[in-house]
Amino acid sequence: MDRLHRLHAWLGSCLPGRALHLDPASTDASFRRYFRAFDDQASWIVMDAPPEHEDCAAFIRVSGLLLDAGLHAPQVLAHDLEQGFLLLTDLGNTTFLAALEQDRQRAPALFDDATSALVQWQLATRAGVLPDYDGPLLRRELGLFSEWYVRRHRGHVLDPLQAGVLARMFDLIVAANLAQPRVFVHRDYMPRNLMVADPNPGILDFQDAVLGPVTYDIASLFRDAFISWDETEVLDGTIRYWEKARRAGIPVTSDFGEFWRDVEWMGLQRHLKVLGIFARLHYRDGKSGYLADTPRFVGYVRATAQRYQALLPLARLLDVIER
Repeated sequence: MDRLHRLHAWLGSCLPGRALHLDPASTDASFRRYFRAFDDQASWIVMDAPPEHEDCAAFIRVSGLLLDAGLHAPQVLAHDLEQGFLLLTDLGNTTFLAALEQDRQRAPALFDDATSALVQWQLATRAGVLPDYDGPLLRRELGLFSEWYVRRHRGHVLDPLQAGVLARMFDLIVAANLAQPRVFVHRDYMPRNLMVADPNPGILDFQDAVLGPVTYDIASLFRDAFISWDETEVLDGTIRYWEKARRAGIPVTSDFGEFWRDVEWMGLQRHLKVLGIFARLHYRDGKSGYLADTPRFVGYVRATAQRYQALLPLARLLDVIER
């Protein structure tokens, strides 16, 4: 019996006696896929996450943390970890990304809700609950840029001098990231993973949450993979978050200039990682659509690297790689 038949059988045991329909709800960059199960009275979301590839236990654990923090995340109504099936509450079908693409005038209100929820999530931080976003993990992620974007996608083999330059840049970036205070980090807090809901936002795709640098999620929110904002808009949104975080007692620096530098250097780690991930999705996993958004991230990397004297070697190396 294939996975879809097994999923239908399991769903019938969870919701017996209902004449259910099953439609695709969404897919993502992982091996997970989602379906909306519905009848004439209600709807649910069903996650299909092959256990050899995905860790449903992490999803269940972080869902509980978000709900305990008073945030709007899917409740896990039933699960079968052996098969990799989860039955979840349905948070609707309009992402922040879809709403913003339709009407950018909604941005201030939506981002206000998103940053308030982010502060609430960070306030729930406690040690020993989530994996640590430590130096080895930050470096492994940066290594995706070297392996998949530079070598595989651009076809550029770094000579020893260039490899040394990139290694030094990685050292600087990781050191700056690790110097930040640590909070709960969603790790993919962007408009595509936030739902227009009541209460707003509904929060999705949180299973990779970690304890990590305080600026990571705000950098993800405004330097997005699928929609771009003017620098003034990014600055304004980041300042508004920073003000909320300071009032709430989140351990952000008291000087916004220092905080902004932390955001940019944290975002740089994420942008380099995402370039590698998008290339890997194409060449290893056959998911080609993500490559179209790599120029956006090259632009993010170049802008940040050109702004800081210490990062100028990265800007020059990127120019060579992008020829």
